[in-house]
Amino acid sequence: MSDQGAVRAQSLLITGGAGFIGSHFVHHWVAAHPGTRVVVLDALTYAGRRALLAPLEASGAITFVHGDILDAPLVANLMATHALDTVVHFAAESHVDRSIVDPMAFVRTNVLGTQVLLDACRNAWRSADGQWRRGVRFHHVSTDEVFGALGPADAPFTEASPYAPNSPYSASKAGSDLLVRAAMHTHGLPASLSWCSKNYGPWQVAEKLIPLMITHALVGKPLPVYGDGQQVRDWLHVRDHCAALEAILLGDVAGEGFVIGGRAEVVNLVLVERLCALVDEAIGADAALAARYPECPASRGGSCRSLITHVTDRLGHDRRYAIEPAKIKARLGFHPRHTLESGLRETVQYYVGL
Repeated sequence: MSDQGAVRAQSLLITGGAGFIGSHFVHHWVAAHPGTRVVVLDALTYAGRRALLAPLEASGAITFVHGDILDAPLVANLMATHALDTVVHFAAESHVDRSIVDPMAFVRTNVLGTQVLLDACRNAWRSADGQWRRGVRFHHVSTDEVFGALGPADAPFTEASPYAPNSPYSASKAGSDLLVRAAMHTHGLPASLSWCSKNYGPWQVAEKLIPLMITHALVGKPLPVYGDGQQVRDWLHVRDHCAALEAILLGDVAGEGFVIGGRAEVVNLVLVERLCALVDEAIGADAALAARYPECPASRGGSCRSLITHVTDRLGHDRRYAIEPAKIKARLGFHPRHTLESGLRETVQYYVGL
């Protein structure tokens, strides 16, 4: 299943390309590879914002299609019409809280939707004699949550970590991963997988932890911290994630998987306190911002830390995630460029409006 000698990624289908990570990747790819064909397919649910891609649409750099990955005829038509050689699969329901309330929505999109894409790729890229078109690749973007939870002293996740999903969300992502692996083994599909740690950065939907804390702090709302707040997560700047995915797509790595992490483990409560300090700093140093956000404690000489409120813990809340991304550094030369401090500062400035 080697890609060696093939021209890689000249015509891409990017599913979920109007979402947080997907839209960043679309911008990253177009800037780095002008002239390649990029088709974005997105259902524009609560997490999708077409406006994020408006400049690229206006310039003709991408083709945007409003549609669902569960629509098999639509997907097949896109594969044929645009002669696509690469699929980068971001589209997924991804919020754990929502999966607890409505797990079936996650099964439909994450499991069934992934199979629709795999079927379309097999039909488009495999000839009647079983040979695969040269240079094609299906890349599946997954999450470290499929590996379950770690104890305080446990070694970080690697590509060899066993699956142990603990939420309907992570279980549905594990299911989609396994379908990709099955297609690779059964049909020889030229595919790769990646499992990333928690992403953050500009444009993220406000219900996620970091933007939720920032936007609540700006208007003086409580900052809800689950349980004792001692859960540990590894954080990866979204632009670093995009660079890692680019390296995977361009590499001779069909049949392989890579964990992608930021080497930035932090306790949730500590992270929230850091965000509060950055908001305090931004608002306290700018009279115009203080006037714009009069309900923010920092605009009145206080601290956003006063808004931290511990709430009932999430059902089945995993205690710790961590990633050891040694393989992607050794094989593809990738390492994150953003430190957590610089990335959080930039993210706060984005939401504050600086």
